[in-house]
Amino acid sequence: MTDATIYYDDDADSTVLDDKTVAVLGYGSQGHAHAQNLDESGVDVVVGLREDSSSRSAAESDGLDVATPRQAAEQADLVSVLVPDTVQPAVYEEIQDVLTPGDTLQFAHGFNIHYGQIEPKESVNVTMVAPKSPGHLVRRNYENDEGTPGLLAVYQDPSGEAHDIGLAYAKAIGCTRAGVVETSFREETETDLFGEQAVLCGGVTSLVKQGYETLVEAGYSREMAYFECLNELKLIVDLMYEGGNSEMWDSVSDTAEYGGLTRGDRVVDEHARERMEEVLEEVQDGTFAKEWITENQAGRPSYKQLRAAEKNHDIEDVGEDLRALFAWGEE
Repeated sequence: MTDATIYYDDDADSTVLDDKTVAVLGYGSQGHAHAQNLDESGVDVVVGLREDSSSRSAAESDGLDVATPRQAAEQADLVSVLVPDTVQPAVYEEIQDVLTPGDTLQFAHGFNIHYGQIEPKESVNVTMVAPKSPGHLVRRNYENDEGTPGLLAVYQDPSGEAHDIGLAYAKAIGCTRAGVVETSFREETETDLFGEQAVLCGGVTSLVKQGYETLVEAGYSREMAYFECLNELKLIVDLMYEGGNSEMWDSVSDTAEYGGLTRGDRVVDEHARERMEEVLEEVQDGTFAKEWITENQAGRPSYKQLRAAEKNHDIEDVGEDLRALFAWGEE
């Protein structure tokens, strides 16, 4: 195991983008941040949006040039594809014949390249610059002269300049201020999906719900179950975010630390680890990707059913009432 290379401002040559036009396709969470940061870094930017897109007025009011995705890609040297994963293949079909040798096709997530949903021309560079933060924080940090850590990967490099172009782009949106970690499309995609499914989104929410249900079914109040299994989770995660697990252990009571150290692995045990390995295998062999692609093609029936069940869980009902007790809840 080796440590990844990390790049900073001094490692990036901003002049690489001096004579280039960047098309940012999409103006959502990441799109608006990339486009505005690039523009304020002196890069020539055009935003690519459908003619009926509700984001057109927002991009124009922010002082940016707006065109259709195809028109934007046609005039650009670098095309940053920041529309949702499920939309990207159709958008690529729309723009692929206007990409010319030496152009750069860029992503913020490797799903469609890694799983073969987009097969780019061999004559174009394919890169990834992925800020490790939601777009509104990428924008806010840039405005505050701060940085957002990011990832950089090169999938194909016919021009021999793909790495330098990607790094210059990362600098222009503020990522090299904090540090940009070199990775690959495979590594970024597989670790991202696994993290979401096993820990960050799937694992945590399932753990919270089962803890809540255990207390309620044992006769404790819904309010106390919510506070102990969901509300206080933020306090713990904030400590972990700021200083790792050790910061959290140092900050909680000795009773909490001893209880956690002696009981935690009994709950999330080797059986959970085995399930995690199964989840990872399904990410690695493409099982999850095929399932999600098929789900979208079918109109998302399972997704809609699962989403509705999640919204109707009892913890959502009691949580809405309790969050209103906090000052920030009124916001």
